[in-house]
Amino acid sequence: MLKQNLQMRLGQKLAPQQIQLMKLIQLHTLEFEEELERELEENPALEKVQDENKEDDHDSLDDKYEDEGNESIDTDFDVNEYIFDDEPAYKSSANNYSADDEEFDSQSLLTEGQSLYDYLLEQIRLANVDDDDLKIAEYIIGNLDNDGYLRREVKQLVDDLAFSQGLFTTPEKVTEILENYVQKLDPSGVGARGLQECLLLQIEKKVSADKAVSLAANILRNQFDALTNKHYNKIIQKYDIDEEDLKDALEVISKLSPKVGGNYDTQTITINNEIIPDFLITVKDNGPKGVDVIPSLNSKNAPSLRVSDEYKDILTTYSHDKKSAEHKQAALFIKQKLDAAKWYIDAINQRQNTLLQTISAIVQLQKEYFITADDKSLKPMILKDVADITGFDISTISRVVKSKYADTPNGIVYLKSLFSDSLTNDDGEEVSTKEIKTHLMDIIDAENKRKPHTDDALVGLLKEKGYNIARRTIAKYREQLSIPVARLRKEL
Repeated sequence: MLKQNLQMRLGQKLAPQQIQLMKLIQLHTLEFEEELERELEENPALEKVQDENKEDDHDSLDDKYEDEGNESIDTDFDVNEYIFDDEPAYKSSANNYSADDEEFDSQSLLTEGQSLYDYLLEQIRLANVDDDDLKIAEYIIGNLDNDGYLRREVKQLVDDLAFSQGLFTTPEKVTEILENYVQKLDPSGVGARGLQECLLLQIEKKVSADKAVSLAANILRNQFDALTNKHYNKIIQKYDIDEEDLKDALEVISKLSPKVGGNYDTQTITINNEIIPDFLITVKDNGPKGVDVIPSLNSKNAPSLRVSDEYKDILTTYSHDKKSAEHKQAALFIKQKLDAAKWYIDAINQRQNTLLQTISAIVQLQKEYFITADDKSLKPMILKDVADITGFDISTISRVVKSKYADTPNGIVYLKSLFSDSLTNDDGEEVSTKEIKTHLMDIIDAENKRKPHTDDALVGLLKEKGYNIARRTIAKYREQLSIPVARLRKEL
């Protein structure tokens, strides 16, 4: 049975402009430059002001935006009445936003380069290989991962060759081609099915009568488990050698690459990791008055923009001819571009103010760190602390610090690295977990590598410094710092 009823529901929906503003806020300097250039190309009503005498002072930048970003577009007629008198409203707006419009987070510039796959194909096609064997070899190469390893089972390759290529073969044949052709290609170690095989393929190409090389090959072949677990005494007893001999063999092994495909990329891109800082932190010593820490924006984050006077004049001109369909369509286009330009300038201004307020709050909380550049001076700070000072939402603060860097007197700092939780020490003071991690690293760096500290020992050593931390917390911090367990830190 059909029924009609009224239902009220409260909900929130972000406008397209709000979505775009959020995206602008989280862009780092390089991405922001690219976005700005794209907008200037797409919107002819938006212009960049070439001001050679532009000041770096934040107040002057804010005043500039007050004057230019909020200027009104004056016309001698009602533009909305002129445009929309006989045109449906839905035709004058664009709905180009969907759930599929995900953010693309990129911190790198991409350029083309030769992939490992292409490099191996070049070699195998120059080899003296039969057509059927060549197809199998090419299929094996196509199944190698970024590091140059063959992670799939040979039987799976046999099945795939039969179904996808119509090529029937045997696991023995595929293994033969893998070992006799693919694993003979450059770089040494490619096509390995595990770390041990990868290292062996490399060391077997070292034709040498050197005792250290022979011993290293023997260890990799017969004592790999003892080597990975650093059971050095077991290896010394097995081969009846002294520590110096073992050190020489380990030196040879350390020069082998565990990821032979590391110099190539299967997506044919080379990553440029150049970092452009988004903020500048200046420390100014005022003598008896103390030390000031002054934050500022990278000048590239504060472009001078304005609405085109030429386009405003054109809109006014077209207003005198309300009967021409062509002029009406042109007026609609110009009005949309002028509105978009004005909104974009306001958005840039808001982005700039948001970034400045956020970095100012971070400097206020971490002033001592910026002065001393010592991680032990970092205070506990979470996103909510910055949000409370600025009045922004926590999600906004998260977008600001995402992918952002600050240029300080002591080097470039990743903003997210300044945030940490807190623990209470024996004196009842809250200390940053990063401070504790710094002490942990100092202790491990200074330990006797012949007899590294266990996690239980680290608990006692940190307790002596006033940090009462459980063993599982020590293990968690150690893993976050990529520090292995004591057994794997052991050295001769």
